[in-house]
Amino acid sequence: MSNDSAHTPTNSAAQSTRLRCARWAVRVSFLFVFLINVQCAISFIIWPDGFAPAYQLSGVSGQAAVAGIGVAFLMWNVTYPAVIVRPDSFYSLGVVVLIQQLVGLVGECLIWANLPSVGYEILSASIARFVIFDGVGLLLMGATFIWFSWERRRTKTRLSNTSQ
Repeated sequence: MSNDSAHTPTNSAAQSTRLRCARWAVRVSFLFVFLINVQCAISFIIWPDGFAPAYQLSGVSGQAAVAGIGVAFLMWNVTYPAVIVRPDSFYSLGVVVLIQQLVGLVGECLIWANLPSVGYEILSASIARFVIFDGVGLLLMGATFIWFSWERRRTKTRLSNTSQ
């Protein structure tokens, strides 16, 4: 008697449900980070004068620098919608998004760590907010993506075993 209990319809339905839940978790977590990033980017572009002081910048050059950061945020987030809509089809792009998030977090941490401790408290606090958000975003997206990857691999393995 063979042990085919792993391939029963009930087990297959449960695996399918787990994959569907993991897929939606990826969508929701990536969408959450995407929406906050885009909101920040648009705010930087539309109201750079309101954000320049948080980076100890001023005048036209400070406004241009903040607006430029906003444009860079938008460029960075171009990759998110495809993963949000079709995480299976754009799996590799999901990996790219996570790497981008990690690069941003590491870069922010290095900038923050190298600031002088006196005279740059406002700038330090502003960068700290980015470090916290990007760290939480990476953990959230990374955890859901790992779960999704695990369920995706299990489903592919099950499908290849049942076709043999």
